[in-house]
Amino acid sequence: MRLILVGPPGSGKGTQATLLCQRLGLVHIGTGDILRDAVRRGTPAGKLAEPFLLSGTLVPDDLVNELVNDRFRRDDRPERFVMDGYPRTLAQAAAFEQTLRQQFLDITAVVVLQVDDDEIVRRLSGRWSCPNCKATYHTQHKPPRRAGVCDECGTALVQRPDDRPETVRRRLRDYHQTTQELLPFYQQKGLLRQVPGTGDIETIYAAILKALNNQEGPAC
Repeated sequence: MRLILVGPPGSGKGTQATLLCQRLGLVHIGTGDILRDAVRRGTPAGKLAEPFLLSGTLVPDDLVNELVNDRFRRDDRPERFVMDGYPRTLAQAAAFEQTLRQQFLDITAVVVLQVDDDEIVRRLSGRWSCPNCKATYHTQHKPPRRAGVCDECGTALVQRPDDRPETVRRRLRDYHQTTQELLPFYQQKGLLRQVPGTGDIETIYAAILKALNNQEGPAC
């Protein structure tokens, strides 16, 4: 089985990718992991990517494509995997298709976790953490006993800039803009499987399996 997981920030892609790997014996491939590995190994592409990684800015498409291509050219390339965070644009999807074709691999399905924007904002903007002991909280799911104060050490809680409502809305706009061509690309190939990304973790996981089992042809 070879899957691509797509979804907005905060939709639970990482959690579901972990479950799929643990239970189905797949390899979890995230662009962040590929980037850090290339930098650690000192590859030519890794050296080019390092400044972007250190600054926290997006790595250009052509460089990400090269890093992914390099990962699949290696002797230890995965046969069964879950892609998490790649491809995120139509250009990346086209490049990834070519990479897989060179390795005589094809994609089983592209699973889209559907969560509406207001729910994503609620999920992410409710996250707070302690800068001292690193304890994490959520205003709705795991609130501190005293608002804005860490239960463990009494330090004032802080919110990551990426989790502020206005930033989350901007990230969502970026997501919708980049996927407006990506999703039709996979839809035309008959690979798209849309799954509700709400509910508990096991409910979402079961919905993913059902979507995979209902597709035409074998799932693996």
